[in-house]
Amino acid sequence: MFRVFRTLGLALGLLGGVVAAQAPEFAQQYAQRLGGAADELRRQVEVLDSDARASGTTRDDAVDRLRTNPDQLVARRGDAARTDIARLGRLDAQRQALASAMSPLGRVVAMLRDPDLPVAQAAYRDFSPAVPTSADGLAAGLIGFFAAWGGWRVLSDLGRRMVRRRPRGAVTTA
Repeated sequence: MFRVFRTLGLALGLLGGVVAAQAPEFAQQYAQRLGGAADELRRQVEVLDSDARASGTTRDDAVDRLRTNPDQLVARRGDAARTDIARLGRLDAQRQALASAMSPLGRVVAMLRDPDLPVAQAAYRDFSPAVPTSADGLAAGLIGFFAAWGGWRVLSDLGRRMVRRRPRGAVTTA
């Protein structure tokens, strides 16, 4: 019976390793989407900057003029521009954090610290699992293997100890 539990533990460890090894691949696909989203927002902000310069004003003044315009459509565009500028700052900060991540699994940690949810959701929808060939993928796979295998070993050892402590067919005397 012990061999069955040991084999099951090994299988769970391998499954944990395969699943965990996908984290660096997801982080890479997330970073690609993040770059695309930042590039598009940058293009929109540059158009706003260009329009503001052509009107003889600054970006902040142009956004304020849009936001305070009595026309609801124009005012909403001003709010959207302010939101886009703030989001671009956050995306650029995260791109920098992803680019400067040096430790194994650093990109995964940087992504998890402050993810952009729309980008993460889009990356998840289109995520394609891959075979880990990078150091990060192999490290994540090993961590996942040992976490799943070790967790199973701890649980199975506890279960065996509990079964051993239970008295077997104790005879009662009257």
